[in-house]
Amino acid sequence: MLIKLRSLLPTALALVALAACTAPQGTVAPSAATQVEPTEVLSTPTLAAPTDTPLPSETPTPEISPTPETPVRFAVIGDYGHGGPDEFAVAELIDSWLVDFIVTTGDNNYPDGEAETIDDNIGQFYHRYIGNYQGEYNRGSAENRFFPSLGNHDWNPGNIDAYLDYFDLPGNERYYDVVQGEVHLFILDSDTNEPDGVGRSSDQAAWLQDALAGSTTAWQVVVFHHPAYSSGYHTSTEWMQWPFSDWGVDAVLSGHDHLYERLEVDGLLYITNGLGGHEAIYEFGKILPESMFRYNDLHGAMLVEATSIWVRFDFYNVEGGLVDSYTLTLLEANP
Repeated sequence: MLIKLRSLLPTALALVALAACTAPQGTVAPSAATQVEPTEVLSTPTLAAPTDTPLPSETPTPEISPTPETPVRFAVIGDYGHGGPDEFAVAELIDSWLVDFIVTTGDNNYPDGEAETIDDNIGQFYHRYIGNYQGEYNRGSAENRFFPSLGNHDWNPGNIDAYLDYFDLPGNERYYDVVQGEVHLFILDSDTNEPDGVGRSSDQAAWLQDALAGSTTAWQVVVFHHPAYSSGYHTSTEWMQWPFSDWGVDAVLSGHDHLYERLEVDGLLYITNGLGGHEAIYEFGKILPESMFRYNDLHGAMLVEATSIWVRFDFYNVEGGLVDSYTLTLLEANP
């Protein structure tokens, strides 16, 4: 039996105070009540060194040296496809991380998802991650390493032809899944234009439930644009409040509100990550009781690292400051 534990890394605690001190006027900074004491990070077990005592066998026993598992590393950006210096700064930050791939929480191509703007808004900054890249900014990737989700600005004015032509994605390309290392990503379309629906009883939701049931990786992460729960300008999106925890999801990542917020709802991690480069940063409104951490000072991106034992979500601002860090740990319970 496996148990997934949630804990804050110690490095995040000092930055709670930093975010509170540097938050702009009108921002609701995290209060002391949102701070969680760090828990001990599990260390890799050390194998006992071989002794000089001969074994009762003529077959030699090889010496085993434990090697740490290399984590898969990926960036998450949202509400970024606006062009300009803010998106450039976020892209530079991500390039410095040398990530394996990039995931987006939507609004890839402002303002109206048109073919005339898509390469300037996306390829200009991220062409080296895009498979089968046909744009004008140098070379793409030999294999696709860019996994976007659809946002409302990608659907404007009611179709996504430019998006479908530009990207080469799995499945029907509107919603799909991909496995990277020990992470199984489920990219959904939360826009009401989605032909297969967006409610918990929709065909899209049924697809997700079936796909989750067949997942064998350590971590199941769902990504879509409209946040199910948010203390931001757009507030919560009721039609995306699916029973993710019951279906086996470990984390839900969204955008839409141009800010960063971490929430815990019924024991499940929800993160709104919408500071990817649009020039407008939103203020917080009515704070939900499930809100654990909030930030809206500078643009930034999230670095996610995952092994078969743990997955860590780190949000950095464009100045390289670690704003928030959260870790899920997988433990094998005693029978």
